[in-house]
Amino acid sequence: MQRVNETSDSKDPGNGPWFLLLRVGLGMSLFIRGISFLQNSILIDEIVARHLNIKQNEWLWIPIASTHLFCGFMIITGLFLRWVILLQTPILIGGLIFTNIQKGFFSFDPEVGFGFIILLLLVFFFIEGSGPHSGDRILANGQDRKLIVRSFW
Repeated sequence: MQRVNETSDSKDPGNGPWFLLLRVGLGMSLFIRGISFLQNSILIDEIVARHLNIKQNEWLWIPIASTHLFCGFMIITGLFLRWVILLQTPILIGGLIFTNIQKGFFSFDPEVGFGFIILLLLVFFFIEGSGPHSGDRILANGQDRKLIVRSFW
């Protein structure tokens, strides 16, 4: 019976190393994007001022950049993944809408394509969860903690 459970667990899509690499890559891309927003805060101010007609929008880059940094870090570690994705998704959708309005909905832009890939990955991880090598599993309970430590070594 134990062999049957091991076989069914090995076919679980979250058990492969690609799942961990994909999650870490998603988190790193969001974290790096947050750093670029910190370095180019004027760009966010210009885009928001053009589309929302807000005169005092110098503060808006702070929550956008900090959310990207926080969510990227949490996705890398795999802690509270679904909550973090719920926090990040509206910001990403808003960014995609502003980028598409600025450049046209049917124009080809690699940045918009990359944003859609990130959005699809967020939806994928919201459905699948954080996987076996994550902070959520380590915090789940003591028995899983022993399994996680053994699977890393």
